[in-house]
Amino acid sequence: MNRSVGVFSIVALGGTLWLSGCGGAAETGGAQSFTIKNDTEAADYVVDPWWPETLPNNWAIGQVAGIAVDRHDHIWIIQRPGTITTREAGAEQNPPISECCVKAPPVIEFDQNGKVLRAWGGPGEGYEWPSPSAGHGIFVDGQDNVWLAGGEGEHAILKFTADGKFLLQIGQSRVTKGSNDTSHLGSPTNVFVDDTANEVYVADGYINRRVIVFDATTGAYKRHWGAYGKRPDDTVDDYDATDTGKASSQFRGPVHAIKLSRDGFVYVADRGDNRIQVFKKDGTFIKEGFVARSSIGGPRPKPSYQQGSLWALTLSVDPKQSYIYVADGADFKVWVLRRADLQVVGSFGSFGRNAGQFGWVHAIDMDSHGNIYTGEVDIYKRVQRFVPSRAVRAPARNQE
Repeated sequence: MNRSVGVFSIVALGGTLWLSGCGGAAETGGAQSFTIKNDTEAADYVVDPWWPETLPNNWAIGQVAGIAVDRHDHIWIIQRPGTITTREAGAEQNPPISECCVKAPPVIEFDQNGKVLRAWGGPGEGYEWPSPSAGHGIFVDGQDNVWLAGGEGEHAILKFTADGKFLLQIGQSRVTKGSNDTSHLGSPTNVFVDDTANEVYVADGYINRRVIVFDATTGAYKRHWGAYGKRPDDTVDDYDATDTGKASSQFRGPVHAIKLSRDGFVYVADRGDNRIQVFKKDGTFIKEGFVARSSIGGPRPKPSYQQGSLWALTLSVDPKQSYIYVADGADFKVWVLRRADLQVVGSFGSFGRNAGQFGWVHAIDMDSHGNIYTGEVDIYKRVQRFVPSRAVRAPARNQE
């Protein structure tokens, strides 16, 4: 396979030939050339089974908790080395128990071909790195700074240069004081940086039930809000899984993902309530939409929240950002919603371990070509790329 030209082929048993392009790195601004014609097209994706390339240095990766595509169309992940088993990291045991493998660094950057460009991360001076089995969200801002969210049991976010030089910590790793404390966080899950306003939005989190905004340079507090733009409350209503049931007046949590659209709206994934809520940047509530409302996915150890369907979300990169893609680890698929009305228009994926199937799909993002990247946690521990099939499908071959 010649990845330098960005083309590969698969001949399926059914006689359909698939071709995948988009192998080369894109220039900044390439998103404007990506179009989606209709709802069916928006959900029509196929897996690229050769992405990424084989990892170097005899590395193994653990749970892939977060994924981010930067302005260069490079793909960043944060993975959890503490979830790699002794047998999976046999080569680093003393004495070694197998030839394979050693634990990869927590933060890894890939190019469009899936080649590793940089990798770093771990404890250091001046900041509190999450425990090896934690680490949750990742985001790369317009200055190529890398932001990390600690996740469950970790109460800080961290900012680094692309080479891993520490710049800023917001919150304290072992201190949390509730959803209306403005100096601490409560198991933050993800961040998004508004480069124009120099603000960082935090989905906060597994313990707290809010969105909170800070200055992206100094870490100074700016504002926060809960569900429906109201002051958050750390109590929560009983969950009603029916399609016509009453929605919770608070974020059930975990408040698991956050994205800003180009036209200035904030999209928040309230995972346990199976819903997206939309706000203006000042916290004014606009609307909400539900996804797979009956999919609670089994209770969590804490009774106040459950698995739910809204594990991660990203916006399409067509000029109008017409669609939202939702990673659903309870239902093992990616849902596609129209952004205009938050209605589900399609999905792709199913449960399994084959290429293109999912286990606990936990993270999602899209590059400027419209390729989608997903990360899986629990025992699945992988990253996958999906390509728009309208750009890559060739006619079926004649059957004998």
